[in-house]
Amino acid sequence: MSDMTDSPRSVRPLAYRASIAFALFVAVLLLLPSQESWRSSGPIVAGHVGVDCADCHTEASGTMRQQLQANMRALVGMREDGADFAHAAIENADCEACHVNEGDAHPVYRFQEPRFAEVREILGPTQCVSCHAEHTGKRATVSPTMCQHCHEEMDFRDDPVEPTHAELVLDEAWESCMGCHDFHGNHITEVPTNIDDAVAIEAVQAYLDGGSSPYGNELRYEALTTRSDRVSGETE
Repeated sequence: MSDMTDSPRSVRPLAYRASIAFALFVAVLLLLPSQESWRSSGPIVAGHVGVDCADCHTEASGTMRQQLQANMRALVGMREDGADFAHAAIENADCEACHVNEGDAHPVYRFQEPRFAEVREILGPTQCVSCHAEHTGKRATVSPTMCQHCHEEMDFRDDPVEPTHAELVLDEAWESCMGCHDFHGNHITEVPTNIDDAVAIEAVQAYLDGGSSPYGNELRYEALTTRSDRVSGETE
């Protein structure tokens, strides 16, 4: 008497096909423009609310098949580097397209100097995303005491600050730096000359975490908000 139930061998191909079909369905669903929020790895920063994903994320070069092949070859050692998948990696040019600051107090190119080689290893300041990692919900992902990596020797002639910068460095009061100085210098504000008038480190940290600016809201350069703003600005 034959067994009328399906054998495991006959069921297995059906299960494989069902799994593949389900995976493809999920992939297509996630790639729909209306499901951008599902693909996000985390919350965007407060200043980017209202910015569309496509304003920063552009399509990676090549077809999806080519991208998968390149990454698989890199995984097994047949290729030195992988390839961007679906979207191209965010580069400085993507950030600078909206955030133009000709008076930047800490421009990226400054950190290319040989004397900052060690700092590049620690902070990676030549890449915007090293400090401003998106999808963290934070404005900046660095400590407000990061200034110590470059400013361990400061002794100004006729230093107007009380206590002097040299004294602050000697006391390792690195939490006071951003209490007086806006890192990129884009806020129009009067720099205090007395440490007692500095912004509290808690307020600075809250700002880096995505809160309101302790330096005021008047800016030297306003950021553009969409890719269309960039294009229109280039053609005017």
